[in-house]
Amino acid sequence: MTWLRNVLPSVTDAEPDEAVPVGWAFLYFFCLLCGYYILRPVRDEMAIEGGVQHLPWMMTATFVTLLLVTPLFGWLSARVPRYRLLLIVYTFFGLNLLLFFMAMMGHLSPQWTARAFFVWLSVFNLFVVSVFWSVMADLFTPAQGARLFGVIAAGGSIGAMVGPFLTTGLTYLVPIPVLLLISVGFLVACGFCLFRLDRWALAQPARQGGGQGESIGGSIWAGIRLALSSPYLLGICLYLFLLTTTATFLYLEQMRLVSEQIPSPEGRTRLFSLIDLVVNVLTFLMQVTMTSRVISRFGLASALVVLPVASAIGFGVIGILPTLVVFVLFTIVRRVGEYALAKPAREVLFTVVSREEKYKAKNFIDTAVSRGGDAATGWIVSGVKALGVTAGHVAWILIPFSLFWGWVGWRLAQKEKALRLRGISEGSV
Repeated sequence: MTWLRNVLPSVTDAEPDEAVPVGWAFLYFFCLLCGYYILRPVRDEMAIEGGVQHLPWMMTATFVTLLLVTPLFGWLSARVPRYRLLLIVYTFFGLNLLLFFMAMMGHLSPQWTARAFFVWLSVFNLFVVSVFWSVMADLFTPAQGARLFGVIAAGGSIGAMVGPFLTTGLTYLVPIPVLLLISVGFLVACGFCLFRLDRWALAQPARQGGGQGESIGGSIWAGIRLALSSPYLLGICLYLFLLTTTATFLYLEQMRLVSEQIPSPEGRTRLFSLIDLVVNVLTFLMQVTMTSRVISRFGLASALVVLPVASAIGFGVIGILPTLVVFVLFTIVRRVGEYALAKPAREVLFTVVSREEKYKAKNFIDTAVSRGGDAATGWIVSGVKALGVTAGHVAWILIPFSLFWGWVGWRLAQKEKALRLRGISEGSV
């Protein structure tokens, strides 16, 4: 790893002694998102084949599943050390993929298997990514997070670029269910990267009270209780809910327009893959050139506010011209802004909270709150459209929502700064 210590600091803001953990974290996130993006275009096509009108039901099923899974994760977090906890999570999802592989190869209730896979992949994505960033917030200090999370996130962006390429190429060589086995291989690689990071962490002086490798303790419902009892965490909940609400509206309308205007499953899958590729290339370029510098130079507030402001402008354009091209372009801008700026900045918010909050409350926020926003938005949009409200009308309504969302982000940045300074003064960070 000597070469990594020499090369990485010269191209990033990492210090020489941070090069090794950043390298493993980069590879970890690469494997995680590569495995996910191999499957994502298939999930979106399944959403259309299952019926766009049924998407609110599928989103509700995802939300309910997360409500059931979150207490179980809280129970495990209270009793199992970090490395073993994550190993259990990845083993569980890997076994799920093997079961889906057998169901698909055996053509077992194809329609229900497709719907179940849509729900499962939606849960998988939020859950494992949330857990990944919990580990990062646990391993690195707030100051390190501001400098390094953008670089680490870039590993995921590269994986997200490689994934669609692998999907496109492999579908000419192997049946689609085999892609699930390849994703299992990437989960195994994630486990190895986690092992290396855990070994590094155990060799470091403990921070924030120590015990980084130990079980977190607390009750099974601690994640929900912590999230709802802290004004700071409630603010993060509100920020994420507003982000999810606006994103779900875009997703539902885009799926409706795609299903109406592109007749073939192959054409739709290619469009979804192209959107993923463009988003991930632009995200990667921003992450390696701008993310860390924007947060370090202009403050956390700038990264949290850019996406809401851009969304307000985008909804104004949709209100005037609600076409598929506009929806696709706006979706690309939104997703790039989220992954390159809002997401890394949101993870920095968790570097100033306790370890129990980093794992349990964060997991509840990133999963149940996010998918709850999906489900609620799905039913609200369906209800208002049944009353004759058009997509353009909804877009105009979402403009003040976006501006309020930006204000919430600004307030969160101020609170994070106050908590960080208090932690420094008390010598706990």
